[in-house]
Amino acid sequence: MATQLVPLPEVERVSASVVRILGGNPGKFTLQGTNTYLIGRGAQRILIDTGEGKPGWTSRLQSVLREEKATINKALITHWHHDHVGGIPDLLGICPQATIYKNQPGEGQQPIEDGQVFSVEGATLQAFHTPGHTVDHMVFVLKEEDAIFTGDNVLGHGTSVFEDLKAYLASLQKMRGRVAGRGYPGHGTVIENATARISEYIQHRQQREDEVIRVLRYGTLVPTNNNSHDPDPVSPARKASWTPIDLVKVIYRDVPENLHLPASHGILQVLLKLEDEDKVTHELTTGGWSLNGRQTL
Repeated sequence: MATQLVPLPEVERVSASVVRILGGNPGKFTLQGTNTYLIGRGAQRILIDTGEGKPGWTSRLQSVLREEKATINKALITHWHHDHVGGIPDLLGICPQATIYKNQPGEGQQPIEDGQVFSVEGATLQAFHTPGHTVDHMVFVLKEEDAIFTGDNVLGHGTSVFEDLKAYLASLQKMRGRVAGRGYPGHGTVIENATARISEYIQHRQQREDEVIRVLRYGTLVPTNNNSHDPDPVSPARKASWTPIDLVKVIYRDVPENLHLPASHGILQVLLKLEDEDKVTHELTTGGWSLNGRQTL
């Protein structure tokens, strides 16, 4: 996927109050690299995320601060993943006076609470706890632009991974409609309509859930023995129970096989959500999953 991405400048002013500085760590999961954002217009600025500690990011940040005649007094961390926190020591080397804020903070860091407000000249940020991608995930609304820093919950390209699907969907609902403007993601290009993209994410996750139920019920994405007199047609491909990788082979049949294992992690999250809703049963002896009763789409 990374080869199909539009190139992004290493440093770009994306609005009057926001400068994006790439983390210098492009890759399969980081896309063009981790986005870090310098926010504000005065001598004191806020930084969102710190990359993973690449020397190129540190030198670019120093250069931007010189050009802006500014320093950083607050750094807000969206979540604990290494590509967002790895540059904290380098930041403190450049701006030793900076305070690091993070949900579930580490030693020497300050907590971020749901609804907490951070301000500098030209920018007011309100934090919202949005777990799912990780348990500590935060997003930030930039009130002056009616925009949202989405962290890794919503990306500029493709879809995101998550630790807990139920929590993730609740967070997407919490984020949807909160702003009328842009989304500034943790990876990828600027999202011009954040609410529309968040809605697409919610619809995509519902589509995946529907596909899982359909395969568990019929053994295929498209019922093959559809008989109008039979409300529950049975396909020859239907099995008593399915493992996540079995489901992947049907749902992701057009995806290269080397990507099936990563895809199975997302399918497992769907199954765990459905189990929590008492829609499926996990058979511990076989590791398979099956529908409870006659679930419909």
